Amino acid sequence: MDARTAVRERRSIRKFKPDEVSEKIIREILEDARWAPSWGNTQPWEIYVVIGEALKRFREANCQKLLEGVSPSPEIKMPETWPEVLKRRYTEVGKSVLTSLAIPREDQQERLQYSADMYSFFHAPCLILFCIDKTLVVEYAMLDVGLILQTICLLAHDRGLGTCILAASVRYPDVLRELLKIPENKSLVIGVALGYPDRDSPVNHFARQRTTLDDLVTWLPFPS
Repeated sequence: MDARTAVRERRSIRKFKPDEVSEKIIREILEDARWAPSWGNTQPWEIYVVIGEALKRFREANCQKLLEGVSPSPEIKMPETWPEVLKRRYTEVGKSVLTSLAIPREDQQERLQYSADMYSFFHAPCLILFCIDKTLVVEYAMLDVGLILQTICLLAHDRGLGTCILAASVRYPDVLRELLKIPENKSLVIGVALGYPDRDSPVNHFARQRTTLDDLVTWLPFPS
């Protein structure tokens, strides 16, 4: 698959098959992804691959926190307000997801079930977690994590795998630290679910939207 095709076709997968992803494939993806660029070649990312029984325990505990109404406490601050145009884009993708799943806006029980699926990482067989050292300046380290994260997503798509980048995977860091023994001097940044997409599920097929180039780019000094 050429790079342009991978960039345009990759999408967030919200329903996975139960099929396991082999350690060999995961290792090959990470082996290639480690060539992602970073500030001054510092490569600040630290990666945890969670599968099998460890993932099962974490999935159950993470989902239970949600259902119990426990307030999240992510170590990287989550956005609380958005400019109106960004809020609109966020709202629109949420509507697309719920529509594809035939969940009415007013059906709070079904919406909660969808949230539980998200906090269960859509039942993907693998979760890749990214950490950084707590001594780092977060802003640049986050850029670097984003670079390797996108690289992993594109390499996975090239292999016929799907991914979904999930803030829901790091919203209860105490659960992660208890179950996975992540050191206290590391900040939990983000996780990405990895697995084989359920290609029959409509949630993996709704039309995606991107804003126009003119909305994003200012040309200096051309075109005239």
